[in-house]
Amino acid sequence: MKKGIIGKKLGMTQIFDQKGNVIPVTVIEAGPCVVVQKKTVEKDGYNAVQVGFGTINPKNVNKPLKGHFDKSEVAYKRTLKEFRLEDIDGLNIGDIIKADTFAAGDKVDVVGTSKGKGYAGGIKRWNLHRLKESHGTGPVARHAGSMGACSSPSRVYKGKKLPGHLGSERVTVQNLDVVKVDADQNLIAVKGAVPGPKGGIVVLADTVKKA
Repeated sequence: MKKGIIGKKLGMTQIFDQKGNVIPVTVIEAGPCVVVQKKTVEKDGYNAVQVGFGTINPKNVNKPLKGHFDKSEVAYKRTLKEFRLEDIDGLNIGDIIKADTFAAGDKVDVVGTSKGKGYAGGIKRWNLHRLKESHGTGPVARHAGSMGACSSPSRVYKGKKLPGHLGSERVTVQNLDVVKVDADQNLIAVKGAVPGPKGGIVVLADTVKKA
C-alpha cells in the first residue's frame, strides 16, 4: 500500500453530486494520526510505520506502552496500527497524518469490526430453513437438525453451520470511492457502508490494484 490512516466511523448520510444524484456515504473522522514508530528492513526485516490515533487518559496507559510512547516523545494514543507502506522515507517519528492524505476519487479498502449480535441460532446466523410445524415435528422448528455422520467419524465436522457467536468479526470492504474530503475537520466521506457501529474504529488504506 502507498498510504493509510486510522479513523472513527461517525455514521451514514447522503450527499449530492454536480448532476443532482444522491450518493449514500459513510462519514469517517480520519486522523489526525501521529507516527509513533518507524520500522526498517535493516533493523526489523521490513518497512512499516506504526501510527497512533485517538486521545487517552494517561492513567489508563500501562507501563510498557508508556515507555513506548515516551521513547518516541509523542502523546499517548488509544489505538495503534501498523502500515506496511511501499515508501516510508517521507515519514518520520512525530509526523502528523491528516485526512488530506486521501483525495476525492481515490479508491480505498476499509477494515472494521462488525457489530456484535451475541449468541444466535442457525436461522439468524446461517439463514437455515425452519422445520414444518405439522404433526410429529415437536417443539424443534428452529433447531439446526441432524449433525450428520454417526459412529464414523464420531464427531461433528469443523465448519458445520450451527448456533454460535454472531458478528464482532474483522471485516474488509474493498474498492470504495472517496467522495469528499474535509481536511479542516478531518472528515472523509466514503461511498457506501463500512463495517462496525457508530464510534467504531476503522482503518483506511488505498486499494492495491491487481496486475
